Amino acid sequence: MRIAIVGGGISGLVAAYRLRTRLGADADIVVLDRAERLGGILYTGDVGGEPLDLGAEAFVGRRPEVPALLGELGLTDQLVTPAGRRPLVWAGGAAHPLPPRTLMGIPSDAETMRGLVDDDTLDRIAAEPDRALTWYPDGDQDVYSLVADRFGAQVAERSVDPLLGGVYAGSSRSIGVRAALPGLAAALDAGAPSLTHAVAAALPPPSDAPVFGGIRDGYRVLLDALADAAAARFVTATPATRLARASRGWVLDPLGLVDAVVLATPAPVTARLLRYVAPKAADAAAGIELSSSVVVALSLPQDTALPDNSGILVATGESLRAKAFTLSSRKWPHLAERETALVRASFGKFGDEAALSWSDADLIAAATEDLATVTGAVIDPVEAIVQRWPGGLAQYAVGHVDRIAEIESATAELDGIELAGAYLHGVGVPACVASGETAARRIAESLSAPAKS
Repeated sequence: MRIAIVGGGISGLVAAYRLRTRLGADADIVVLDRAERLGGILYTGDVGGEPLDLGAEAFVGRRPEVPALLGELGLTDQLVTPAGRRPLVWAGGAAHPLPPRTLMGIPSDAETMRGLVDDDTLDRIAAEPDRALTWYPDGDQDVYSLVADRFGAQVAERSVDPLLGGVYAGSSRSIGVRAALPGLAAALDAGAPSLTHAVAAALPPPSDAPVFGGIRDGYRVLLDALADAAAARFVTATPATRLARASRGWVLDPLGLVDAVVLATPAPVTARLLRYVAPKAADAAAGIELSSSVVVALSLPQDTALPDNSGILVATGESLRAKAFTLSSRKWPHLAERETALVRASFGKFGDEAALSWSDADLIAAATEDLATVTGAVIDPVEAIVQRWPGGLAQYAVGHVDRIAEIESATAELDGIELAGAYLHGVGVPACVASGETAARRIAESLSAPAKS
């Protein structure tokens, strides 16, 4: 029995691990990846000789997938939580506290926005419940159109955009309501009379539990543990070039004949491989656009006068080049113990990816200068590392939910083909883990089912 997994990111590695536990030691599991290393957009580099994540650095704590996986792999002691500090938002040339009680930056009342937006906008938010709302339960729209219409452009640009930029490397203009805010869409579908009422209905109940979790020594330890436990054959620096039906199973070049395939690949790669076996799914996947970004990690003298906050998000329309700063040593207690202060600067959003072509020196200079602007501190890096992420994140645009439904419907009848990855049902690590687990379960069930006559 030979199973190929195309894509060695977290989705593919979880699929390989789950297939090994389901199918046993005799299964020939091959993981094929076009990159020279495993991990996809998860990557732990070394700063000052110690590990630091240069891709995703956290996961949503209320989802169980990552803590469960760490426990299963004997890595529970690696689980860490943030210090509980709040981020700031840089808007109008000044730093403001990130508003509380919002849904991805969409306010539940006017008071939460005080100081971040002007008085006219505050009045508009307060009056919103009295305005008639038009929402079509079978439709979708971009987040900006909804929020700017109901609360004003300042709310979209100063409160919503900074948060969406961190999650999707996009903006409220490039992200659809249904895909990014399903709870909000559900409340609107159910007949919420205003956006204010819908936000209140969609907000999770108050909790003291940490919103995020992390891994002490970086995602590297999870990726390595998954690879070891999967006991697969890993073929790196080798792209999959063709997928075709065989009389029994599939032909995946350059591997040849396989019994089943998991495509744990970015949407454009998935589209290319499905072109001749599921053309409708390929067309739908090809319509999913990607955003690129850059992370610049700065190691600073420990006495650098950074604010006592977890980070600084940047509103749309500011003169800064960076879109956000993670004050890693303030955010994570285990990083505060190191000899230098660590900061991650992020660049690039969908539609504005010029930073990807800048030289390392220019990126480091921009990160240093922008950080000095937003903190008022003297920024003199001891060390700086640049990590580029071309095409790193799928854009969950208007109609994304329908597009994914079309892809999954068009591939449902392909026996022995399953999909996984960040473009399907969430860009976060827990969602990717869940997609890999689901793909593995379905493949194992299809391989053990009686052959169709």
